[in-house]
Amino acid sequence: MEFKDQPPNGFALIAALMAIWILTAVGILVFTVSTQDIRISGRLIGEKKAFSAAETGIHRLSQTLDPANLSGSAVSNVQVDATNDPASRYTVGTPARPASGPSTLPLAGYAIGGGQQWGQERFIARITGTNITYNSMVRVDVGVGYGPIEITTIYR
Repeated sequence: MEFKDQPPNGFALIAALMAIWILTAVGILVFTVSTQDIRISGRLIGEKKAFSAAETGIHRLSQTLDPANLSGSAVSNVQVDATNDPASRYTVGTPARPASGPSTLPLAGYAIGGGQQWGQERFIARITGTNITYNSMVRVDVGVGYGPIEITTIYR
């Protein structure tokens, strides 16, 4: 007895292979998307750690800036926290006077007795924060003011 409504021979094999290919493609897509999310998350963590290291370098520069010894403010490859995060480091470049704009800025409210004008000196430095674990780096050009200093030009 022969049934005329049956599919041709081999149809089940082709349908099974098609289903396996579709499921494999979906599985590869899910794997790719999930690993890409993990890579993006890792990169963001590394950038945050590098930026935090750069902020630490900015803080150090604000504490150690000495216009009489600008090269003394420069440090290289300093660990932020050797105990908790030894992979995060910062570098502070040698501060320099800005190439454009005034070298000093007046500070409002400092001329109490009159006759004197006070201000602050301007400097620019490049701070670099890195994280070795995540292979990330952040560079920040920072403007720093040093003062108050007397900027009066009259002779006493």
